[in-house]
Amino acid sequence: MGPAKVDVPSPKDFLQKRPKAPKPALSDKKPDMNVAKKPPVPRRSDHPIMGIQSGKNFINTNAADVIMGVAKKPKPIYVDRRTGDRHGLELSGLVPKYINKKDYGIIPDYICKRNEDVKKLQEEYDSYVQANLKKAAMKRLSDEERDTVLQGLKKNWEEVHKEFQSLSVFIDSLPKKVRKERLEAEMKQLEHDIGVIEKHKVIYIANK
Repeated sequence: MGPAKVDVPSPKDFLQKRPKAPKPALSDKKPDMNVAKKPPVPRRSDHPIMGIQSGKNFINTNAADVIMGVAKKPKPIYVDRRTGDRHGLELSGLVPKYINKKDYGIIPDYICKRNEDVKKLQEEYDSYVQANLKKAAMKRLSDEERDTVLQGLKKNWEEVHKEFQSLSVFIDSLPKKVRKERLEAEMKQLEHDIGVIEKHKVIYIANK
């Protein structure tokens, strides 16, 4: 019980301004002998080889190389604006180099296969619809029959519209009002039927 018993620090272990860093422990690792060593310093008795001369005329040789050499072609570039940065033309996509390929313009095989698969699935779907329609006793109108029905509806609308225009301006009796409403309803129904037939090219009707 009571306060913990702690050793009193020694007066010799006081804080110093700049204590020396501890020295690193000596490593037991042996030095690598495979490391390439630098060449030794030449001795005082070693002298460089001197007196070697060449009879080549470098001025004439360089001039002949320049005259006979092929002129260097400038690298094609493009600039985005008058004071803009310059960029390589080949990587810009402006050079039509792909049109020179052998298979340019040829539809890839995977797209042909995909189109064949889509066509096959469409044929299977059409055959499935035809089979279900036959089971449900449905008949598809041909293009001629569809045009005939459409022309007949338009003719009926013209007749009803002509009769509607022949009505009197003042509707002052109940029979006139009823007749006007009936003609408007017939015209509206005919317009709806004409719009449905014109919108759908394939029409099925139930067999009687």
